[in-house]
Amino acid sequence: MNMVNHRFDTADTSSFRSGMSRLGSAVNVVTTSSADKRYGFTASAVCSVSDTPPTLLVCINRAISCFHAFERAGHFCVNTLKPHQEDIANVFGGRTPVEDRFGFGDWSEGLTGAPVLSNASVSFECEITNAVDEATHRILFGRVIDIRESEEEATLFYCMRRYIRV
Repeated sequence: MNMVNHRFDTADTSSFRSGMSRLGSAVNVVTTSSADKRYGFTASAVCSVSDTPPTLLVCINRAISCFHAFERAGHFCVNTLKPHQEDIANVFGGRTPVEDRFGFGDWSEGLTGAPVLSNASVSFECEITNAVDEATHRILFGRVIDIRESEEEATLFYCMRRYIRV
């Protein structure tokens, strides 16, 4: 698909961030394994792409410390958090060293070896089928190969720069 280049100015960063803060989303911890180590980060930029075949996408900042692990791994798992798991979201949000993050929560190994949060609202284990760089991020497209759902019908959301329990 060819994109037409228009000559519009872009919105300023501050206005964009403020506007995007109003776009609520589920809170996810995206994980992978590479070279016998586990990696993960908190993400809200996750969405469905298709149900045939089941495919979703995740956006990852190319500047985060675990980016290269995701680049090498070829797989990932999207673990959607429950309302009482804000602490896990904060730990994987970047300030806690990568090697200490998996000390929070109950983790098991998925089909691909990616860490799966045992009591997540839902976990989608994926094989990376495509990756596209855009601005500061890489968009990872993943074919869903396994889904684990919790019986509890609750998900943690983030909107207006705060957690919302739904």
